[in-house]
Amino acid sequence: MHYALNLRTFFYSHYFYLGLRFAAGLVGVTLITLQFADMTTAMTVCIGALCTALMDMPSPLRHKFNEMSASVLLCSAVTLLISLCAPIYWLLMAMLVLLSFMACMMVVYGKKSMPLQLATLFIMTMSMEHEMTMPESFVHTGLFTVGALAYLAYSMAVSWILRHRIKQQVLAEALFELAAYIDIKADFYDTRYNLSEQFNKLVRQQSVLADRQQASRDLILRSHLNSKDAIVVQVHVCMLDLYELILSTHTDYAQLRLHLADSPVLKTLHDIAYKAARDIESVAYAVTRKRVSYAAISYAPELDAIEAELIRLQARVDAGKPAQEALAVLRAQRNKIRAIAKMIGELHQASQKAYTSTPFWSDADMGPFLSQQKYELQMILSHLRLDSPIFRFSLRVAMAISVGLLVAAQLPYAAHSYWIVLTIVIILKPSFSMTKQRRSDRIVGTIIGCVVTAIIIKYLNYPGAILGILILSTVATPTFIYLRYRYAAIAVSIMILLQMHLIAPGNENLIIERLTDTFIGAAVATAFSFVLANWEYQSLPRLIREVLGVNLRYVQASFDLLQGKGKDDFAYRIERKRLMDSLAALSSALVRMLDEPNSKQRAVEDINLFIVQNYLLVAHVAALRSILRRHAKELPVAAVNAMLAHSHDQVCGILARALQQHGQTVALPLHGTSGASDAATAAATPQVPWSGWPLVQRRIRLLQADADKIIVHSQAIVRDVAPA
Repeated sequence: MHYALNLRTFFYSHYFYLGLRFAAGLVGVTLITLQFADMTTAMTVCIGALCTALMDMPSPLRHKFNEMSASVLLCSAVTLLISLCAPIYWLLMAMLVLLSFMACMMVVYGKKSMPLQLATLFIMTMSMEHEMTMPESFVHTGLFTVGALAYLAYSMAVSWILRHRIKQQVLAEALFELAAYIDIKADFYDTRYNLSEQFNKLVRQQSVLADRQQASRDLILRSHLNSKDAIVVQVHVCMLDLYELILSTHTDYAQLRLHLADSPVLKTLHDIAYKAARDIESVAYAVTRKRVSYAAISYAPELDAIEAELIRLQARVDAGKPAQEALAVLRAQRNKIRAIAKMIGELHQASQKAYTSTPFWSDADMGPFLSQQKYELQMILSHLRLDSPIFRFSLRVAMAISVGLLVAAQLPYAAHSYWIVLTIVIILKPSFSMTKQRRSDRIVGTIIGCVVTAIIIKYLNYPGAILGILILSTVATPTFIYLRYRYAAIAVSIMILLQMHLIAPGNENLIIERLTDTFIGAAVATAFSFVLANWEYQSLPRLIREVLGVNLRYVQASFDLLQGKGKDDFAYRIERKRLMDSLAALSSALVRMLDEPNSKQRAVEDINLFIVQNYLLVAHVAALRSILRRHAKELPVAAVNAMLAHSHDQVCGILARALQQHGQTVALPLHGTSGASDAATAAATPQVPWSGWPLVQRRIRLLQADADKIIVHSQAIVRDVAPA
């Protein structure tokens, strides 16, 4: 279950705060307007506020102002344009299609532009039903703009007052997702769960976690000016360090299950991971409540049980029984668990200390860690070609809206064509899988919303009750729109139908007509989801190349760090973040492809294994960092660096060959000894006495083996995708 769907955490989440801010702004603007004007004027002002409110998301204040200002200007221009065209039917239809196409082209600017696209299409559909004279159009647009500016001012004021609170909530969400990530890792120790299925779950959760961590970075690292901000920065940095330690816990779970199937230590390992997840959740919960966090969980019983199992395994080894591998793996896990428990303790402490300055890289440029967005006309112009997925999506929406308008004109009853168009706009998304999910949520949500509204009108038809339900649905709509769209669809259906009932009471066909319009819009959107469709397999070569290219740079930065080059791990953190983002993008594409028709799916198993192997490379590097830290005493720097340099050359060479398979040539600087073989390297290095040799050698062997598997799966993907 998503953390925000739990009642314990729901009312502290930024989703609920967004709903309250949204509802208070809309209701407040409407009530103030009603003091000076009639209901029609108030509704126009309210719709202006609503369009701006669609852009009200957790963002840095400067970004929020720019995004909401863009919504005010764009939606006001669309309102005026549609109002002026409304008296001329053919001109209105042509303008609706053209605006639909142009609004969808804004998707080139990424995820941030999606609410702006929706706001533009929403006000386009709301304005198409009203025929006005030219003076009336300007007055109508002026009232709309007043409402939009009023909500902009209100939202910026509230966001400024709550700017630190929003940072806490977004950081807490990332911590909750990290706890969910550990819960999945805990089940690796449970023999009831299939290891391959667990890896798939882990990679999917890693995609979600990467997105939440990026949201946290964007808010926290852009501006940290006082001691309160310094605390959230420190908690954020501890969270990222903890994440790397958790990555390093990847081990040979099959060996553990094989050798320890009859031992209670597997359940102990599961329980201690479960405890760690709850411990992190306690930090997240404290952060959401603006409180400091204190450690209340003890790992001592589980650690004692692991120590007892290690003694038993050592006795078996001493007796000549084959348990050496299980002993080494369990001992390594014990050491990593201790490090994780210590880091969780530091996470608690980070929430307690009042810092005088931000404990981060004070002289470093945070730009590479942050989402960069440029709104340039050239980006749209560069996509005006038929092979562009965005261009095809824009054409698809424009054609669907054209058909929706034609169907609405032929219906025997007084159809509200704007409802059909709005349904098409909401359902039809850039990818087939998103369209499929949104269609299901929209239809189910509308049906439930209509049934609930019918019950309200029949049994609770009192002004006070309807007003209360309207306010609740207004809060619920933005709260769930990014959390569970189906719930948002229920709320928005209730809200709009009750508003229509208040404006025009006695219309017995209101609900039936809205249901019919929804089904028509859904049918048109479904039909056009196959027209000029952009199937996920078409983007796979680009995504694979991006993963390989970023992974190559990550490996280079990692080995530079492991060999002690550079004064800090700043470059390593940047490349790790980029690799996780690229893996998350590929993983999301794979998940979307699985929702597409079977004939459009390509290399599913190999892509999944390719993602897992790249993920494992990150885990091996994290483990190497942990080993070198843990065995830093008497570290033979020259010998270890020679081994690392040799491994670096091998792994980079493998990734470079994989890139060549995808049509990209890479020139690599060699750091190792070109004439040395694996056997020679392995024979030479252990002559220097050091306790960490077996662990480093084993982890490097795993690193190279997983790199070899990357090129195998890359070849298979090329074979499956290229012919298509």
